[in-house]
Amino acid sequence: GIGPVILGSAPGAAVFFFSYESFKSVFEPRVSERFVPLVHMSAACLGEVTSCAIRVPIEVIKQRAQTSASLKSVEILRNVIASEGYRGLYRGYFATVQREIPFSVLQYPLWELLKKAWSKYQGSPVTGVESACCGAVSGSVSAAVTTPLDVAKTRIMLASKGSVEASGHMPTVVRLVYKEAGMKGLFAGVVPRVCWIGIGGFVYFGVYDTVREMFNAFG
Repeated sequence: GIGPVILGSAPGAAVFFFSYESFKSVFEPRVSERFVPLVHMSAACLGEVTSCAIRVPIEVIKQRAQTSASLKSVEILRNVIASEGYRGLYRGYFATVQREIPFSVLQYPLWELLKKAWSKYQGSPVTGVESACCGAVSGSVSAAVTTPLDVAKTRIMLASKGSVEASGHMPTVVRLVYKEAGMKGLFAGVVPRVCWIGIGGFVYFGVYDTVREMFNAFG
């Protein structure tokens, strides 16, 4: 499933940050300091809704490739379209948005808050590496808190057509997982998820802030 991830990561991230920064640039100057975190939360929500239009089909193919190692990604794409139509590529879209919005509402304002606190402490703007450290912390915290939503989202995407999970109703699937395996089931895979997203947050935010500063420096 690595092929679809590589192909979809850059466009998904580009759409997210275009939406995120556009919203911030419009509304942040128009609100008082105490409402800035709400602007960051709203910008993150908008970014997720738009970027999931790209990320969900990629995620569907990736998840199925991981459970059907004998099939290539192109074959999986054809099978999904043949059996469920193009709508099948967006199975779990709302579940993914319901997972990503809480994740981003935590991650991005926390990242911005940590950068602001670090900058204030040292008396100068944070560097790319310092921003990366803030991103690793915010990503790890957000990943841990939203693990139950990720578990439910995965169940929905891998569900057989016509099953309860295939309905895509996140609260129902969360309750089903809890009934089957309790809190342990809801937080299955929390350690690798936190580690992976923590490392990803370090790279993701570090590169983003470094590149953004380079563009700003060149006007």
